[in-house]
Amino acid sequence: IVTTVNRGVFFGYATDTDGDTIALKRSRLCVYWSRDVRGFMGLAANGPSESCRIGPAADITLRNITAVLEVTPEAAAKWEAQPWRA
Repeated sequence: IVTTVNRGVFFGYATDTDGDTIALKRSRLCVYWSRDVRGFMGLAANGPSESCRIGPAADITLRNITAVLEVTPEAAAKWEAQPWRA
């Protein structure tokens, strides 16, 4: 997970997370996370719940990085499922 100055929270795959920019493959934006997730660190540890809104995948280059978090395999599977409550 990569967070940005503008409060973006992105999940994706990167080989290099050093520097001022990070290129994420198959990146997904967390548009909304619910209270049960317990913050952006919960998104890394446990993944989004069914109440979250996760956008479709796209390759992206992020700037103004504030944090980079490793994601558990279980959390990654939930991100890939792309939950979006209607």
